[in-house]
Amino acid sequence: MGAPGLIAAFTAGAATLAGGRALVHWGIRKGLAAPRVPHHTDPGALGLAFETLRIGTEHGKSLHAWFIPAQGSACDGSDHAASPGADLADGERDDARAEFESAPAVVVMHGWGGNAALMLPLARPLHEAGYATLFVDARCHGASDDDSFASLPRFAEDTEHAFAWLSAHAGVDPQRIALLGHSVGAGAVLFAASRTPQVAAVVSVAAFSHPAAMMRRWLAAKRIPEKPIGRYILDYVQKTIGHRFDDIAPVNTIARIRRPVLLVHGADDEVVPIDEAMQIYAMRGDTPVELMTLSGDHESFVDLEHHVGRLVEFLGRVLAQGGARE
Repeated sequence: MGAPGLIAAFTAGAATLAGGRALVHWGIRKGLAAPRVPHHTDPGALGLAFETLRIGTEHGKSLHAWFIPAQGSACDGSDHAASPGADLADGERDDARAEFESAPAVVVMHGWGGNAALMLPLARPLHEAGYATLFVDARCHGASDDDSFASLPRFAEDTEHAFAWLSAHAGVDPQRIALLGHSVGAGAVLFAASRTPQVAAVVSVAAFSHPAAMMRRWLAAKRIPEKPIGRYILDYVQKTIGHRFDDIAPVNTIARIRRPVLLVHGADDEVVPIDEAMQIYAMRGDTPVELMTLSGDHESFVDLEHHVGRLVEFLGRVLAQGGARE
């Protein structure tokens, strides 16, 4: 075979190899893609006033979100919203109006394959406790824009953009904004807080300890052997998302947070065993972390609703002084 033939054969072989690799990569992305679940309700069904938003995020994409103003705010729709401090003396009225106009707030991020509507069981308790809330759909979820893929770092980016929007909102105290996330969203809010010092507090619900551990459980469930296929998939995912798993793992990000953190985990969680919450807690370093365990599985918020008073107490306590700043 002459040089032209060798070149042609090499080119054809390379194309076949490249095509095969592209097919494998497509299969990996397809297999890991989160299902897009439509909203089944909205805050209005709970009797709450709200505003539907589009918030810009990375790559020119936009996020769907619901903003629920704090109880008693001008856009809350409650009877006492129009005239804060009306029965007080002038100085007291000014203080009341300042507090009225600058409520503490919480960004709420769902988990993988979820959406903002699935987090709404937390809306009324937080509203009644005096918090403004922003319930967000991550990219590729709910009613937010699609992107090339979803990942924990992209959940974190979306959380950071939601935080920035909330920080600039006239009715919110930017010094008293907490992040709350579930599952992948929990890992995302921990990651976001580790690189956003303005965050005042974090509530992590059912976070896994390390993405590699979660991926290995997924591989086992799909009966995919770790060697060599599983290892290739893990390497490909890290390359695609642009982060090493070690850098975004909650067991590692937890010690980089300088604000109070509440870890919430269900004792009956079979998706992410409660041992992983213990692992995160053990790696907290100097971060002020509290661990709250309750009955219930990975997806159920019924038990969290029953214990939401403890969550609200944590937020009230750590945000009471406007979030201590270093």
